Amino acid sequence: MSAADFFMFFRGLAWTVALTIGSFAIGAVLAVPLLAARRSRFLAARLLAAAVIQIIRAIPPILWLFIIFFGLGMSYFPINPFVAALSGLGLIAAANMAEIYRGALSSIHHGQWEASTALDLGRWYTMRDVVAPQAFRVALPSAASYLIGLMKETAVASTIGVTELVYQGNQLSQLTFRGLEIFAVVGLFYIFLSLPVAWLSRLTDAHLRSKVAR
Repeated sequence: MSAADFFMFFRGLAWTVALTIGSFAIGAVLAVPLLAARRSRFLAARLLAAAVIQIIRAIPPILWLFIIFFGLGMSYFPINPFVAALSGLGLIAAANMAEIYRGALSSIHHGQWEASTALDLGRWYTMRDVVAPQAFRVALPSAASYLIGLMKETAVASTIGVTELVYQGNQLSQLTFRGLEIFAVVGLFYIFLSLPVAWLSRLTDAHLRSKVAR
């Protein structure tokens, strides 16, 4: 393959990385209010949050992108493909991250809360200093796995014109008629992107476990 071919790959790689990081960041932030509503003392808030999460997760990612880009974008206000993909994948990430957070919080023994109450720490300090560090360690492997899955899900953005890796690979395969070779290289790029995330996750998890062991 020529240097021009690899330039197209790296241009697509940049969009894939930007879409992955952006969607994950949006999801990680929006998941917090969703989690708060999911664990609310008010039944209506819990039911509404649970319904929102289930609806978001039940609809395929590609359909969310079509709803945002072709539905909202063409009917109400113009939206470019990258923003549409970022919005759709960020929304899906929020629902999934809220469930990851909820599972992590549920794993914290109720004795931790009782001990914090006995020490009169207050809800904010209990969450910040006692619960959150433990929940982070529990949530880390699941969050890292979801990040890798999200990176692969960004491939659906090619269907609405985002020039990420799969889009560039498809363009090259049509120009060169070397589909197998082209898409094999695209697959290698995804593998090389996934490995550092998995490695950093294991390294961080091992570090946090060693701190707990001490």
